[in-house]
Amino acid sequence: MRIVYFTHSLLSCWNHGNAHFLRGVLRALAALGHDVRACEPAGAWSLANLLRDHGEAGLASCRAAYPELPSHRFEGGADPAALCDGADLVVVHEWNEPALVAAIGRLRRLGARFTLLFHDTHHRAVSDPAAIRAFDLDGYDGVLAFGEALAQVYRRWGWGARVAVWHEAADVTLFHPPEQEVSREGLVWIGNWGDDERDAELREFLLRPAAAAHLPLDIHGVRYPASALDALAAHGARYHGWLANARVPAVFAHHLVTVHVPRRFYVTALPGIPTIRVFEALACGIPLVSAPWQDAEGLFRPGTDYLTARDGAEMASQLNAVQADPALRESLVRHGLQTIRSRHTCDHRARELLVFLQQLGATREVA
Repeated sequence: MRIVYFTHSLLSCWNHGNAHFLRGVLRALAALGHDVRACEPAGAWSLANLLRDHGEAGLASCRAAYPELPSHRFEGGADPAALCDGADLVVVHEWNEPALVAAIGRLRRLGARFTLLFHDTHHRAVSDPAAIRAFDLDGYDGVLAFGEALAQVYRRWGWGARVAVWHEAADVTLFHPPEQEVSREGLVWIGNWGDDERDAELREFLLRPAAAAHLPLDIHGVRYPASALDALAAHGARYHGWLANARVPAVFAHHLVTVHVPRRFYVTALPGIPTIRVFEALACGIPLVSAPWQDAEGLFRPGTDYLTARDGAEMASQLNAVQADPALRESLVRHGLQTIRSRHTCDHRARELLVFLQQLGATREVA
């Protein structure tokens, strides 16, 4: 099967978490024998920001980690039919321009023989529903939603059985424990400060507990305003800026523990969606302590795969426990790896996609 995926960017993970999963799942699909290709618009904001900050050298890590994944950059006037030529499956991510989303839908509506899916991996369906409803999805065969709560939104919009829950997952060909253990020290947090979606939460569940537990704190990410940088400095955190996602396993390997601080919408409006950082951390074999979120779909075993904290004081207590207890660290690592490897790898997601395509085919035949 030939698969064409329209992404915001395959090459750049600068403030673009979907690139993490896309690289891994395309690699998994290719390993199953499928012909995969990513298409990304020239001038995408993620790639533009990465090149502005780091130049072409910023792409080296991705290219070295995923040499087999082709990415075709197209200009605004490119012919969608030519980009989809020969495809059996076309997937369009929701960070594409509405005009492109509509144009590919028209191809399908007018008789293109590929199956066409819309892939939603963000909270805009609840935080800014007008932005998603503005997409013309007429002609699309189905929707891939990265959590049950998001899938329910699309079902209410009339998609019914044509929606599949397709969680993100870890690319375990890259995200795995180090082959040889090295000295570990301190707490690391990898993520973006964002658009005031978790600034209070980061102070309560990351900065203050790290200081209270006397853990050295390293932070990697982008979009940290001056106020955030001031807060990091006030709490003694070391800020390192952008980190290429392919380098994350090596950074985890040198740290004792990490923390998950979900964005507010994944706590309040879209429970059960952990985002990809949790999958990647557990796959790398680093103990994880999480701020509150509801694992509504039973993806993990809270308290076994990772520890939880209801407030900042409990987060500091949990960090102290991890720091002091090697047996606890070993247990968290062992159970977290077990859950990832048994349920949440990109190979699992590739096979789930193929099952959904079979179900869609059956649905169309009945219709």
